[in-house]
Amino acid sequence: MSAVLQDQDSLTRGVATTRALPGQEHLLTPAALAFLTDLHRTFEPRRQQRLEARRVRQAQFDAGTLPDFREDTAPIRAGDWRVAQIPNALLDRRVEITGPTDPKMVINALNSGANCYMADFEDSTAPTWDNLLTGQRALGKAVAGTLDWMAPDGSKHYVLKPFGEQAVLIVRPRGWHLDEKHVRVDGVPMSASLFDLGVFAFHNARALAAKDRGPYFYLPKLQSMEEAALWNDVLSHIESALGLPDGQMKVTVLIETLPAVFEMDEILHALRTRIAGLNCGRWDYIFSYLKTFRRHRDRVLPERAQVTMTQPFLKTYSELLIHTCHKRGAHAMGGMAAQIPISGDESANHRAMERVRADKVREVGAGHDGTWVAHPALIPLAREVFDTWMLGAHQQVVLRNDVRAKSDAELREALLKPSLGTITRAGFENNVEVCVRYLAAWLDGNGCVPIHWLMEDAATAEISRSQLWQWLHSDPPVFLDDGTPIDFTLLERALIGLPSKLADRMQLPGGERINEAIELLDSLTHADTLEDFLTLPAYARID
Repeated sequence: MSAVLQDQDSLTRGVATTRALPGQEHLLTPAALAFLTDLHRTFEPRRQQRLEARRVRQAQFDAGTLPDFREDTAPIRAGDWRVAQIPNALLDRRVEITGPTDPKMVINALNSGANCYMADFEDSTAPTWDNLLTGQRALGKAVAGTLDWMAPDGSKHYVLKPFGEQAVLIVRPRGWHLDEKHVRVDGVPMSASLFDLGVFAFHNARALAAKDRGPYFYLPKLQSMEEAALWNDVLSHIESALGLPDGQMKVTVLIETLPAVFEMDEILHALRTRIAGLNCGRWDYIFSYLKTFRRHRDRVLPERAQVTMTQPFLKTYSELLIHTCHKRGAHAMGGMAAQIPISGDESANHRAMERVRADKVREVGAGHDGTWVAHPALIPLAREVFDTWMLGAHQQVVLRNDVRAKSDAELREALLKPSLGTITRAGFENNVEVCVRYLAAWLDGNGCVPIHWLMEDAATAEISRSQLWQWLHSDPPVFLDDGTPIDFTLLERALIGLPSKLADRMQLPGGERINEAIELLDSLTHADTLEDFLTLPAYARID
């Protein structure tokens, strides 16, 4: 850890920042740091308790326990209750765009024609100190209506559309498991979640409330109702500190962990005065399935391309989320289309867009109230599908009682059902390439990377990384479809061949860090235990 560069006055005694960048004093004012310090001291002990509960639960899964619906919360699931009324700005969310928080992206997303823009400090942002501060400044200017951006060569000047024509802003802070190492309180790093949400709320919550725009947040990677209750208390505390009405800050929770899918009613209940919906964070959900069952040889998934939403465990997850949300008066948001337009090959691009269309038809037909895209060019396609199939602002009338007609035991079996499929050599090598290229870009400060016409972020890279680890550590061994055993010799060959395969790597995002990324992936895959998140060891390597 670098030397502490800034000590605060008595108002913020005990808090320090470990880096100083030009202009950060305008964001991290003494009052803002005091606000963050209060959040840390109030909630850090509970955060650590929840993280320890995760570790205990994963140890149980490693020992053979399977996730299940909780007996102690059965009355919540059986109860006749609904969440608070959804605000007008969030009633129609048929198309949402996601992406990082750099100024150009913020302008393009808000101007994109999507209903909502999820400004992402989590999976699509590499959390360098510069990226975080730049993102917070960009969002603050966007809220104020003053954000603009000039292309470096001066060829184009980006400005915001009028407020009424912009997408509704929803901010996603980083998850409970991450620290913000550049802000230390009483000698320990503060929660990245509290930093991201706290800084944004401190500077923008009152202005957004005055515009009847929340503020609104997406909450990532929750695993239990207790974690949701912690968020609810944090938000209530912030509302009180900023003089906002209780329940002013609204949230949508991403259901992107396997444990959370068994507690969706409970998560809605814990946040019932402020929750607007749940989202099928399918890429992280697949990653969570892999991580939860990392020691279960009978639940090894086939290669990533074969793990689609038609697989029983994903189909059931999506449909149960729809039923649960609509029963409680909340929106059920669909998952992200990671495709980006394929230039130079009209036929390949047509096939890719037809796959996106089929996926969105599946979502709206199942009963989802909206969907995500990663690229602005997909917005018209997604909107056309939802406009055709969804007659109102949402479709909460689609209750999907057919899903809940099943018993808890039947639902559990479907949610945990292993997937059928194969692992090809191309699939194995693609996982290696995606991991290395994404890690290199992430280490270089880019958290959202186009690879093979897919927009890869931390969630999709995690699928590739965790699959490699599970395949390599499986006992008995796993084989490619041609009979070749998946072992460390196969991995070594793929890694050795990668630099020549990426001969033009200096032109790739993070190309100068390809070798460092190869070394890190090699270390992660050889480890005896699957690292919870690749961003944990990688975070130590960035500024």
